[in-house]
Amino acid sequence: MNEPRPLIVRLFNWIWTLIVFCFRAIVVVSVLVIVVGLWAGSRNQVPTVENNIALAVIPTGEISDQVIDDQGRAFVRQFSDAKPAQTPLRMIVDAIEAAAVDSRIPSLVIKLDEMADAGLPQLEEIAVAIQHFRASGKPVYAFGDNFDQKQYFLAAQADEISVDPFGAVLLEGFSVYTNYFKDALDKLGVEINVFRVGEFKSAVEPYERNDMSPEARTANQAWLGDLWSLYGASVGSARKLTPDAADRYIAGMSAGLAKHKGDLAAYALEAGLVNKVETQAEFRKRMIERVGEDRQHGSFRQIDVGSYYAAVQAEKAAGGRDQVAVVVVQGEIVDGEGDEMRAGGDTIAELLDRARRDDHVKAVLLRVNSPGGSVFASEKIRRGVLALKAAGKPVVASMSTLAASGGYWVSMNADQIWAEPTTITGSIGIFGLIPTIAQPLQKLGVHTDGVGTTPLAGAFRIDRPLGSEVKTLIQLQIEKGYRNFIEGVAEGRKLPVAQVDTIARGRVWSGKAAKELGLVDSLGGFPEAEAALATLAGLAPGSYRLNELQPDRDLFKQLFGDLFGARQGRFATLVEQLPATGLGGSAKALGSALLRLDDPQRVYAYCFCTPQLGGR
Repeated sequence: MNEPRPLIVRLFNWIWTLIVFCFRAIVVVSVLVIVVGLWAGSRNQVPTVENNIALAVIPTGEISDQVIDDQGRAFVRQFSDAKPAQTPLRMIVDAIEAAAVDSRIPSLVIKLDEMADAGLPQLEEIAVAIQHFRASGKPVYAFGDNFDQKQYFLAAQADEISVDPFGAVLLEGFSVYTNYFKDALDKLGVEINVFRVGEFKSAVEPYERNDMSPEARTANQAWLGDLWSLYGASVGSARKLTPDAADRYIAGMSAGLAKHKGDLAAYALEAGLVNKVETQAEFRKRMIERVGEDRQHGSFRQIDVGSYYAAVQAEKAAGGRDQVAVVVVQGEIVDGEGDEMRAGGDTIAELLDRARRDDHVKAVLLRVNSPGGSVFASEKIRRGVLALKAAGKPVVASMSTLAASGGYWVSMNADQIWAEPTTITGSIGIFGLIPTIAQPLQKLGVHTDGVGTTPLAGAFRIDRPLGSEVKTLIQLQIEKGYRNFIEGVAEGRKLPVAQVDTIARGRVWSGKAAKELGLVDSLGGFPEAEAALATLAGLAPGSYRLNELQPDRDLFKQLFGDLFGARQGRFATLVEQLPATGLGGSAKALGSALLRLDDPQRVYAYCFCTPQLGGR
């Protein structure tokens, strides 16, 4: 007869059985939830637009030139209160433009408290759409608990601006501040081997200096001044104030707060930056008088911009089979596939090739919002542009907030380059960056020794100092890359090489200055670039449709990418959630400095030139 198993064995068997049961139950429930969610999503009906209903533009998170279609993220949001971390720029602009000629939409309401970040050129595109809406004879209202600098730029375009009695309009000006690491690296014994061409190529300065160089200071002050001047002129024009109204508001803040006993809202009202100081309940009551009440939600009748955009898109006719493909280069340019936060050279090149092979695609609009990155990856994208042109398909580059260094590299051979006056571009230069850690290892008692068959064998190991011959080889390679860059610009922009060299050398320019220098063909946003491209392709308005090409992602990654961190590093995720000022600003600067060093030859065309526009 078998003896009974020991109690401890039976206990572990019982625990294991329970674990297996729970695991199976979780799998079954997860599958059911996914199936039900996908089924429910497939049954989503197109929203209807009622008569006499306000269009509510309430962007959340970052205004983005491209938001990757992600069924997984949308699915998760159905079961939570989480709001999108990004709002598509094109959705906002196209919805406002459509509402301007839609008799069902009598007014536009803007609330910007949850808009965390946006580039000034992106804000300019939205501002133009708001101006078109007002030009149609329909009023625009803006309400905010507070307005930071970015939010106020859009609010200023409204007929009426209301701020909460406890709120404020917080203007401070534009700036560029960077963390510098030379002393820290010296203390650690890390040697940063820097190779570059151009006295203005300041992307490497954080590794070799403790402060901003005079050359970088001069260049940064110039383009920051251009941007701030354009900001003030736009706000002043929209509010019917002088172009220096923003400067006067900042300069008079101490005296104004003393006069109003610290009341920032009252000071903004006196300065003419807002029309009314009222609570949100009071604002809603005024809107109810105009468009009626939505009793279910306790507010005025409104349709959100996402629902309205979906309805308008569904109502539009296909407009023929011809297409203009939109390919977005967003974020740091990296080798390989990239991800949501970075533009992969292979990924973008494949999208361009897909457009080249598609007979329905007649032209390509290359939308660029990138500080650059890997030269090798940037060159892959540029070759894709050249292949399209060789196939008889025109390409127009539309520069967004930032199209500098590698961002300019991918644009330089387009048939036309369009930029906003406040776009940051140029920074035509490259650098090499190779850190070595022999000294820190020696301090830890770790030594490196060995043999090689040639002087170059093992010469590029980071645990060995770089020899003088290797440094010479790398510098020669950097100089060749710079010549390739300026010669490519000269060819693409029809300029003499010597002239390009004088305006290159790593210097950053505003879009306004770049237009004067010949680096940009025309000033304007996405709609203007699209119209120019249609003309080049011989496409009449309404005879084609825009088709934004996006990389393919499998369903598993879409559903579970966020949960397992496949899309981006945890540090990057954390940094994106931090405010733009204070500790958050330092963390973001550090995150920017830690660019992904994945170029096969360690050669980069990158620009650390994103301005701090104030706010969160």
